[in-house]
Amino acid sequence: MNTITELRAKFISGETTPTEIVKATLATIKEKDGEIHAFLAVYEDAIEEAEKATALYKEKGVDTPALLGVPIALKNNILLKGKKTTGASKILENYTAVYDATIVKKLKEAGAIFVGATNMDEFAMGGSTENSAFGPTKNPVDTSRVPGGSSGGSAAAVAMGAVPAAIGTDTGGSIRQPASYCGLVGFKPTYGAVSRYGLMAMGSSLDQAGPLTNLVADAETLHNIMAGKDPMDATTISPDTYEEVKNKDKYTFGVPKHFLAEGVDPDVLKAFEEHVQLLKEAGHEVVDIDLPLFEQGLAAYYVVMPAEVSSNLARYDGIRYGLSVDGDDLLAVYEKSRAKGFGAEVKRRILLGTHVLSSGYYDAYYGKAELARKKMREELASTFKKVDFILTPTAPTPAFKLGEKSEPLAMYKQDIFTVPVNLTGVPAITFPVGTVERDGKSLPVGVQYIGPHGGDARLFEIGKSMYDERK
Repeated sequence: MNTITELRAKFISGETTPTEIVKATLATIKEKDGEIHAFLAVYEDAIEEAEKATALYKEKGVDTPALLGVPIALKNNILLKGKKTTGASKILENYTAVYDATIVKKLKEAGAIFVGATNMDEFAMGGSTENSAFGPTKNPVDTSRVPGGSSGGSAAAVAMGAVPAAIGTDTGGSIRQPASYCGLVGFKPTYGAVSRYGLMAMGSSLDQAGPLTNLVADAETLHNIMAGKDPMDATTISPDTYEEVKNKDKYTFGVPKHFLAEGVDPDVLKAFEEHVQLLKEAGHEVVDIDLPLFEQGLAAYYVVMPAEVSSNLARYDGIRYGLSVDGDDLLAVYEKSRAKGFGAEVKRRILLGTHVLSSGYYDAYYGKAELARKKMREELASTFKKVDFILTPTAPTPAFKLGEKSEPLAMYKQDIFTVPVNLTGVPAITFPVGTVERDGKSLPVGVQYIGPHGGDARLFEIGKSMYDERK
């Protein structure tokens, strides 16, 4: 599949047309998705939009929107008006969105053509896309393995060559981890850079939408279109309010060596160390740093996130919308609807979140986790006075086998390097740095660059330098 930049150049020159590309996209999905299951829905009416885009290119050529005619896949927890938006949950199996999410509206205005809704872990809860109520997604690199999660469907849609880019959401690594497993670029913005209006809320203080692409430059293009202040989301921030983060010719990278000492696959660590050497050869400085609080992020995350899940998912009660199961009284309707509509992982997180928010436990658990979060932000702010970026592997292992990590704690540990980024609200990008051999397959391995608050543009610049220009 071509990149966004390549597609636009071909559209303008007349080498190909949006109609031809969208037809090819739909054909690829039809050919491959029976095995991969990246999509929950495919939009055949995308051809009509492509024909309009083709006509506009013939009329205006270069004077057209930046994404005109580019096929994009959309994670199915982001509202697209008139289309089923289920969050991969039985409780919303027949829900049709009645408005566009802000980011969808912006992408439409830029000319993007949505070709389908991608599979995901139910309500974005999981790290493998095995928790979808409609069946798991497989990794196109090795179909015996997971694509990561919760944006595994979006990652698989790009990795199998159906689309040049897809949109996912990242609450604790749900863009970056599947990007690593599928050999893609994944970007999680500064918290508030992108509107959450029209995203199904999982963890409101953690969620951010972002791109999965083949190049850093494509991720930058999509992010810059989606980003910006939104009157419908009070948490959004304008780019001109960021602290000034200037680009440099040479950067200092901090590596939390103690953080990498345990639990990282030796082959993943080897690929990571090879990338460190590449940074040094490019003239950048790499130094050891200590992040003792940052390293406790996983524990804090699995208190804060379930608490927010418990609150956000209370709206799915069998009364207002979604699945409703008859009961003898109101309480029975609540109980039966939620019992039938939610999967095991969602129930687990609701129960945990309700517990940490309950009387007698709030201060001991949730209050302590929020205090730890505050201290983590202070630790990072201090660290970014000494280094420009923090460098870690994206995930401690390559993609694992389907069903391999059915025990919840084993699954949660896959998020060890990604969740602190969401807790502290800073941006991070991942891109491939090599492969490791498993069962005769070359599995991708990603590296994660973490930037300071508002350092999104700087991450794109270093990413293009260290990935796009070397690919």
